[in-house]
Amino acid sequence: MTTTSGDASNIPTRTVRDRSKDRPTPPTFSDAFEHRAFLKFRLAQAYRIFAKYGYDSGTAGHITVRDPVRPDCYWVNPWGVHFKLIQPDLLLLVDHEGKIQDKESGPIRFLNRSAYMIHSAIHEARPDVLCAAHSHTTYGKAFGTLGVPLDPITQDSCAFYEDHALFSDFRGVVDDREEGLAIATALGSKKAAILQNHGLLVASGSIESTVHFFISLEKCCQVQMIADQAAASRGQRPRVIDPETAALTSKFVGSERTGWFGGISEFRLLEHNEGNRFELLSKQM
Repeated sequence: MTTTSGDASNIPTRTVRDRSKDRPTPPTFSDAFEHRAFLKFRLAQAYRIFAKYGYDSGTAGHITVRDPVRPDCYWVNPWGVHFKLIQPDLLLLVDHEGKIQDKESGPIRFLNRSAYMIHSAIHEARPDVLCAAHSHTTYGKAFGTLGVPLDPITQDSCAFYEDHALFSDFRGVVDDREEGLAIATALGSKKAAILQNHGLLVASGSIESTVHFFISLEKCCQVQMIADQAAASRGQRPRVIDPETAALTSKFVGSERTGWFGGISEFRLLEHNEGNRFELLSKQM
């Protein structure tokens, strides 16, 4: 990840190696409606990936993506349909006032009010966010009860170094716009948030990176609790990575590009297992 060089005074410096030219690039679209079709296909896949990892929690949890045709609207799952069953034609198109768009939406017109309250606030506040995901995952909920942010104790957790927030003002089920705005405010410009006594939230510039960082955040919460318990049994604390190294590592493992690249493997595995991929991009992917 890093290289070491020396200046005239023989003082070593550390830089992040640029590997961006060695990686595939996200697909691009000249037609907004084709882009919409791809994003709906990808979003439905994201729900099924979440189902594979057990990130469904009854009727709780939601992933949204901003619509490229109507940027003031976003796509979301119909409430009450299991993540494993989500397909593109079931998705709902919702505006920032929580109104389901009749012409474009799927047949099950049941919107999770909490999804609207949280995601509309994020999409309005963050034009850079294409996709946002929230769910009540096992380790995210457990770690969230501690009311502390993640420590940079592993390479993976450095992806969230100074790039995740803690929302500690839990008020029950998110049922009003004010709490949705409070969560968006706590998130700020960061890509993730730990919602105390609630769950996890990730927001980024692509569906793939959101899925990647959500999976990683859940695993980092698990590792943190294991490490804390193991260290406590020895009368110790986990060794924390120093700020300079954590910041340098974050630039690589926490970047949007790395998140997208890390995420596409999940989608390709799903496509392999299901035997189904987005046909209009068959020559681009």
